[in-house]
Amino acid sequence: MGQQQPDGGRRQHIGTDLAWAVLGGDPALTERIAYGGPPGLLPARLPVMALARSTVAVCALAAAELAAERDGGPVRAVRVDDGAVATAFVSERQLRIDGRAPSTFAPLSRFWRTSDGWLRTHANYPHHRARLLRALDLPESAGAAEAEAVLAGGRAEEIQETVCAAGGLAVAARTPEQWDAHPQGAAVAAHPLLTLDTLTTGRPPCPPPSSKEQGGPLPPLAGDPTLPAAGLRVLDLTRVLAGPVATRTLALLGAEVLRIDAPQLPESQDTHSDTGFGKRSTTLDLGSRSGRAAFEELLTAADVVVTGYRPGALDRFGLTPEALVARRPGLVVARVSAWGDDGPWGGRRGFDSLVQVATGIAAAEADREGNPGALPAQALDHGTGYLLAAAVLRALTERARTGGAGVATLALARTARWLVHGLGGEARGEADTDGEGYDAGRYLRETDSPVGRLRYALPPVSFDGGPDTWTTPPGRCGTDAPVWR
Repeated sequence: MGQQQPDGGRRQHIGTDLAWAVLGGDPALTERIAYGGPPGLLPARLPVMALARSTVAVCALAAAELAAERDGGPVRAVRVDDGAVATAFVSERQLRIDGRAPSTFAPLSRFWRTSDGWLRTHANYPHHRARLLRALDLPESAGAAEAEAVLAGGRAEEIQETVCAAGGLAVAARTPEQWDAHPQGAAVAAHPLLTLDTLTTGRPPCPPPSSKEQGGPLPPLAGDPTLPAAGLRVLDLTRVLAGPVATRTLALLGAEVLRIDAPQLPESQDTHSDTGFGKRSTTLDLGSRSGRAAFEELLTAADVVVTGYRPGALDRFGLTPEALVARRPGLVVARVSAWGDDGPWGGRRGFDSLVQVATGIAAAEADREGNPGALPAQALDHGTGYLLAAAVLRALTERARTGGAGVATLALARTARWLVHGLGGEARGEADTDGEGYDAGRYLRETDSPVGRLRYALPPVSFDGGPDTWTTPPGRCGTDAPVWR
């Protein structure tokens, strides 16, 4: 696992105890976690490594707890290796497809100087690029130079509102103090890091499926473990990174994960090649009769539904937690969004890069000239993804004990607030360290896949007897049948 940290692990527990408490876990179980690995990774002024370490730690502990609930044994020891965590938090950068590094940010997804400050836009998807250009009164053929000329003469806040009104994505840069004073910042501050509620359904306790109920032994892995999520079925209605990281983790732990995308929304195969490990992928038009019927058939056998669209976007399809649980009692529903459910931005689109800018992270990471900076990883996405998976696992454990339906709610802006405020006030950044002794190659593997030879980051979630990697590589987006295996 790498060298053990000299302070006996108490420093590494920063953030873990708070996150585990918010998840409703037994505080004594955090003593099952051991920390190690090379120091000084993900350097930043803000405590990025502490966030990464703690979110992976609680996810692994929740997996070990569910495994114990399933097999009747003790909660297994959890191992957190900083090298594995740091590598996984930049998994999209580590990915290679037949030796090719995937594309990440488009030319119009960047910082722009305005007349009164800074603005960041996001235009990776074609429809978002088109909306941004329309909002700026620019032709489809316009590039960065034309956009720069327009944006330089405008005010950041006004441009933000114009672009958002057109369905595009742009945010004005703020300091942490300005975000705390903003109505959306205040709305975010009114909530904890995450919420994990129970909808009472009158259903008896529902233990996880056993190998006997599946009609045969579980797939053998290292140490012949009983995977905590084996036999569970997960409907994955998420996109880009945070939600897919969560469902990728559930697939690692044995769940059958079926990702569902709308056929009219483009998705990046490169992104899916990073987050699609262990999953199958299909498309369904929920607005059509046939698509809705196929979804309802899938729902009748689902254990978990994970959604990653902006609040309200799926309501017209009957996908609110209450409606889902009414049709499938005992269902675990997990939701992640950019800005949260309420406040003036509750219904807005957003991505990690934009949340960093709005919440003051970019200002906190600015260079000496005052140019806004960025975290060394898309840590809001990855960290929220592991918290989301942990919430699902904890909800499954509680469902096994009480029978209630669990509803988890998370937001990138909540995770950002936690980071900016030191993970509860204790954590500091590691800006002056250099990661001595870190060899990323230790945490990478290669496999063949339908899209080519992949180099990928190993999963950082680790506990005694747990899996080392996924059983299947990602396939091509949307090419699987909308049925359970």
